[in-house]
Amino acid sequence: MFNFSDIWIFILALLLTLPLVTAIHQAGHVFFARIFGGKIKFAIGAGKTIIRIGPLEIKRIYFMDGWCQYSDISVNKKWAHLLIYFGGSLFNIASILIVNSLIHMGVLPVHLFFYQFVYFSIYLVFFSLFPLQYRDGHPSDGKAIYDLVKYGKREDPVD
Repeated sequence: MFNFSDIWIFILALLLTLPLVTAIHQAGHVFFARIFGGKIKFAIGAGKTIIRIGPLEIKRIYFMDGWCQYSDISVNKKWAHLLIYFGGSLFNIASILIVNSLIHMGVLPVHLFFYQFVYFSIYLVFFSLFPLQYRDGHPSDGKAIYDLVKYGKREDPVD
């Protein structure tokens, strides 16, 4: 049951855990786009940009959403685009496996933070791979993967 005392746990999850999970997801897209020589622009959050560091933008509502856009990859093959689209989920899955392994080895304690981290990571993987078109016209990672495999259609933005 959610009590008033749980509000601090919720605020910590919202302001720390969720942005961390989102940053890991975007790092996966960035990693693979960079491997294939792409020019990258990515953001953590939504709304007005408050900090810009190279290709990274941190938005005012930093705990909500994130996106990655790439162009001009030097390996312009279907498999390269697939890895870029799937890269965010791969990084989230890897982070889940690493955190769980470290807990099982006794390196990390069993703690609510790690539970929330894994929970949000699974949530993000599921919804990023769910094939849908957002209202703004951008596809989810799953929709971009589906369009690439079925129609050969390549999307530049990765959400």
